[in-house]
Amino acid sequence: MNLKKTMLLILFVVSLTAYKSIPASENYIDVEDLRQMYSSGNSANWPKPILDSTVDKTSFEDIGSLPEVSFPDYNPYSKEKAVLGKTLFFDSRLSLSGQIACASCHNPELGWTDNLTRSFGHNRQNGKRNAMTILNSGYAQTLFWDGRASSLEDQAQFPIADPLEMNEKLTIAVDKIVAVEGYKKLFAAAFGDEKISLGRIQYAIATFERTINSPKSKFDQFVSGKSDAYTDEQVTGLHLFRTKAGCINCHNTPYFSDNQFHNDGQTLFGTKNEDFGRYNITGDKKDLGKFRTPTIREVVNTRPWMHHGHFPSLLDVVEFYNLGNPSPVQKKYLGTARDSLLPTTSPILKKLDLNRTEINALLSFIETLSTSNQRIIIPEMPK
Repeated sequence: MNLKKTMLLILFVVSLTAYKSIPASENYIDVEDLRQMYSSGNSANWPKPILDSTVDKTSFEDIGSLPEVSFPDYNPYSKEKAVLGKTLFFDSRLSLSGQIACASCHNPELGWTDNLTRSFGHNRQNGKRNAMTILNSGYAQTLFWDGRASSLEDQAQFPIADPLEMNEKLTIAVDKIVAVEGYKKLFAAAFGDEKISLGRIQYAIATFERTINSPKSKFDQFVSGKSDAYTDEQVTGLHLFRTKAGCINCHNTPYFSDNQFHNDGQTLFGTKNEDFGRYNITGDKKDLGKFRTPTIREVVNTRPWMHHGHFPSLLDVVEFYNLGNPSPVQKKYLGTARDSLLPTTSPILKKLDLNRTEINALLSFIETLSTSNQRIIIPEMPK
C-alpha cells in the first residue's frame, strides 16, 4: 500500500472513531431532516427522546398538541355553570375585605397569574409562593405547588379560607353569596334550583377554570404539519429539549408537565424563604423539597418563575439547569437537630454542558409554546 492510501485509511479510521465517541445526545441530525420528522404530523416519526434512567418509560408520554379538556362525570360542563363560575371567579365578596377575588392573583391579561414574585393577599400580606397560572389547569392531576388539592373542585375552597389570601370563613363566604339576590337565577340556571352551597360554588368555579385553555401555539402548528412555522433555531431547540437538554424528563405530555413532584434543589434550606414543598402535606421525608412540575405552556407570560418567584428571566431558568444546580451542602446543619431535614435533590439534575448557541436555540423553542395574552369580558356582578 502506498503512502497516500495509508494516510487516507488512517484519516478514515480516526474520523470514524471520533464519530463513534460522540454521545448519542450530541449526534445531531441535519436540521432539515429534523424539520421533516417533527412536522410530519406523526410523533412516531420523531427521534427517540433521551430519558433519564429514573423516568418510568412505561407511563411516559411525549409532548404534542393538547387534546380536548375532559370534564369529570360528577361535574359535567354546561354553559350556565361556566358563566356562574366566571362570575364567582371575579367576585371579591368572597373575601373578608371585599377587595380580593380569585382574579386578583390570576389576571387574564397577565397570563392568568399576577407576574409578582409572591402575590398580595389580605391586608397586603405577601403569600408564601408564586401564584401558578390557571391556564390549562384542567390537565393538572393535582393543584398548587405542593399538590394539596386533588382536583379543581377541591382547589377552589383553599384561597377563600387562607388567612394570607382571601381570609374568609367558608360558611360566611357562602352566606354572602346567598344574600345576593341576583345569584339565585344564576344558580338555578346552572344547577336546576336556587340552592347556594359551598359545593356548588366550588363546582362552578372549577367548571369555568376548565374552559381557560391555550389557543394553538406555534409549536402546535409546527408539529401538526406546518413545517415552515419554525426557524432552524427553533427546530434545533425542540430537538435539544427532547435530547441533550433533558427538559423532556419532567416537562413531558402535551401539557408539558409530568404531573409529578421533584426536588430540583430549591428548598432554600436555612433561609427565611425555606420551603419543604410536598413534605409539608405528606410528612414523608422522601418528599422533602419536592414541588409539582409546572406546565411550560404559556411560560413566557407567567413570569417570574419557580415556586419562590426568584427567577426573573427564562435565561436564568435554563442556566440554572444547565449548571446542574451546584448548590453547596449546608454543612453548618450537619450533626444538628435539623440535618435529618436536609433534602436530597433529584438524580435527574446533571450538568448539561449546553453552549451559548444551544441555550439560545432552547429558549427560542420554549418561546413558541406561548401565545398572546387574551382579554376577556369581566362579568357584571349580581346585586
